[in-house]
Amino acid sequence: MTGAKDLDPLRIDGQLWFNRGERGYLGGKRIELLQQIEATGSITRAAKAIKLSYKAAWDAVDAMNNLSERPLVSRAAGGTGGGGTQLTEFGREMLHVWQRMQHEYERFLAGVAQGIEGFEDIDKLLRAIAMKTSARNQFRGRITHVDKGAVNGSLSLDIGDGQTITATLTNDSIDELQLAPGKTAMALIKASFVLLSPDPSVKISARNRLTGTITSLTPGAVNSDVKLLLPGNRTLGAIITNESAEELGLALGSPCTALIKASHVIIAVD
Repeated sequence: MTGAKDLDPLRIDGQLWFNRGERGYLGGKRIELLQQIEATGSITRAAKAIKLSYKAAWDAVDAMNNLSERPLVSRAAGGTGGGGTQLTEFGREMLHVWQRMQHEYERFLAGVAQGIEGFEDIDKLLRAIAMKTSARNQFRGRITHVDKGAVNGSLSLDIGDGQTITATLTNDSIDELQLAPGKTAMALIKASFVLLSPDPSVKISARNRLTGTITSLTPGAVNSDVKLLLPGNRTLGAIITNESAEELGLALGSPCTALIKASHVIIAVD
């Protein structure tokens, strides 16, 4: 398993657009084009800088000029190859107004992020989604308790909707990952480690029992890929032999219980 690379903190971004009716006036690539025209004095160089074709750049300029009460861009007499293109005084004023308002808009969005309860949890969730692992089953939750033994310990992870996953791991791992009640963690379970039973009360040493409904049953040459829909719209995948699927009488829409040993659960943290 490889963890997600270090990522910059999550933030809310957005870009301001000025519109007239249903038509876009100023924003996006058009603002970038105006900025480059102001910097280079050439629509050819401006278009190249923002990776627009020469025609697309002039189409954008024409659209802005047509929607504006006064032209934003002018082309000096005698200019060739796009040379001599410049912003009008009104164009510079509009660009300055847009930049000031964009700055205020970004400040507003930053304030929105600070005012959202649990925004940091959204960041952690996206980091978890970005994490690459061979384990198909990933369940995010909060640790409810941690117990240490002489060498190994165990923890319980509340994944919501009344479901808990128990994992056993070494005391060294508990210390290294700084696992403690209240901390968010991820339970990773390989599909091949999941046992299935139509009997939710079957006697077996596996400590984890997650009951759901079979939503997918895909036989292969030797094994079948089974998916269970758990409470909270979570999905759990299992790989079992075709023979086992037939003997158990597994069928689409039927209830089924997933059985997972605590030693087969891998715990990861952000």
